[in-house]
Amino acid sequence: MTSLDSTPQAVPDLPDATGTPAKQIPPAAVARLTIYLRALNTLLADGIERVSSESLAEASGVSSSTLRKDLSHVGSYGTRGVGYEVQYLSRHIAAALGLTHDWKVAIVGAGNLGKALARYGGFESRGFDVVAIFDADEMVVGNEVGWLRVSDVADLETVLHRTGANMVVLALPASVAQGVCDRVVAAGVRSVLSFAPVMLQVPEGVNLRKVDMATELQILAYHAQRAQAPEQTA
Repeated sequence: MTSLDSTPQAVPDLPDATGTPAKQIPPAAVARLTIYLRALNTLLADGIERVSSESLAEASGVSSSTLRKDLSHVGSYGTRGVGYEVQYLSRHIAAALGLTHDWKVAIVGAGNLGKALARYGGFESRGFDVVAIFDADEMVVGNEVGWLRVSDVADLETVLHRTGANMVVLALPASVAQGVCDRVVAAGVRSVLSFAPVMLQVPEGVNLRKVDMATELQILAYHAQRAQAPEQTA
């Protein structure tokens, strides 16, 4: 089973320019690469063509040495005294993260969370095309969510095949999540993001990421409590 929590997974071996598989990128570096990419895209939007490692590191909230080490995993493209070409580095990081592929996303669950995800405009700009949304409630099926029409989950396999969806987001109650996940995997989807409050089981070769908002809030509460502790003891 390949089961992943909210910690980013390592990027698998990708071929370099010579066709030789590159070294696997560590999970912590993968997480930071997504931050660098966001900072670079902001610079592009502002018309900035070059950036120094110090400026990019500061915009990303890391040290320059950490930045340079992370970028070494995808190849170093900086020039001493000149910095990085923003567009080129952005494109290269996106390729290393797999964002240059055609990712088509289907959302199962058209409740408040599912509808919010379907309407989120940031997916398309980052390479993700939401192509379908499903629900089992007859009162919901057929309704429009953004530009999508809610499909009956009974037609899950047919719609996944028709739309070419290769990623599925599960915004479902715990009681039905495993059964739907099994159907998604049987339909050939190998990338699943689950918001369901339950541990799902998937076969080897399927990437499952779980977003547990309750756990994240508990961790946040812990850090907030520690931050307040000095004030309470003063």
